Amino acid sequence: MKAIVMSSFGGPEVLELGDRPVPVDRPGWVTVELRASALNWHDVLVRQGRYGSALPHTPGADGAGVRTDTGEEVVVLPSLFWGDRTDAPGPDFDILGDHHPGTYADAVTVPEECLAPRPAGYSWEEAAALPLVGVTAYRALVTRAGLTAGESLLIIGAGGGVATMGVALGRAVGAQVFVTGSSESKIARARESGAAGGVRHGDDAWPEHAKRLSPGGQGFDVVLDPVGLWDKSVQALRPGGRLVVLGANVAEQAPMDVRSFYFGQYSLLGTTMGGPADFRGLLDLVAGGRVDPPMIAESHPLGSARLAHERLEAGGQFGKIVLTP
Repeated sequence: MKAIVMSSFGGPEVLELGDRPVPVDRPGWVTVELRASALNWHDVLVRQGRYGSALPHTPGADGAGVRTDTGEEVVVLPSLFWGDRTDAPGPDFDILGDHHPGTYADAVTVPEECLAPRPAGYSWEEAAALPLVGVTAYRALVTRAGLTAGESLLIIGAGGGVATMGVALGRAVGAQVFVTGSSESKIARARESGAAGGVRHGDDAWPEHAKRLSPGGQGFDVVLDPVGLWDKSVQALRPGGRLVVLGANVAEQAPMDVRSFYFGQYSLLGTTMGGPADFRGLLDLVAGGRVDPPMIAESHPLGSARLAHERLEAGGQFGKIVLTP
């Protein structure tokens, strides 16, 4: 079968179209003929060698397609071997495309528990773009932060996949959602998707600018930071608010003022991708018609994975980038 094969780690140029063996059926696993695969920033880290994937390797966490055993149309949950606990993944947890061949291919094989029916009304591209950002945003906002109807939410970094899904999920649970963005155009796009407003985060004073948008100007109940700007994001919270963090593509270290943190009675919640229980909760919201499909920014053929990664790293798109075999 055709697949993107990495023979070394590095820049987008290591993503080459090649041939890999068709997945072999084994007990408890199912092969899916893929109709679309979606890109995530996590794929960039895999390509760079951050997760020590064995070479040669096929990356890719997100996908949607057809089960070869039943013919059902499905989406793939990228969380492998989550374990029995819901508060954190178990010791064997892995992400599809890290140490198992991923979705940048004609087909992929995964544990059967990682499959769910394609949501009604979703295109193949939208279905492929849902699982990783959807389950990640759901776990962050609902499972970890406990966001509820009537609360206020600020999402850092309008335009990214998790951020755009966060707007949709925030609205789905009845929260009032605001964003920060690198440009007025991205903020405008977020407003079109349901955000109540936003501010640019190009200067150090952006947390104060954002707080003025919050109810009563007191700060937000929840701030979702998928980029690593904890020291700034916490300043946009109301006293007793919750900061939920899940990424570090802008900053990998954040100096925090400890005294003001505990006097503010803040909660700092770390999270990553969710597991099967989070996925079921997400799909319940989707089935109820409360979650808009992921926004698709661009679609490229599988053989153009290098170009797709270049576009992803350039960061100018609003929404998800998708590959189609």
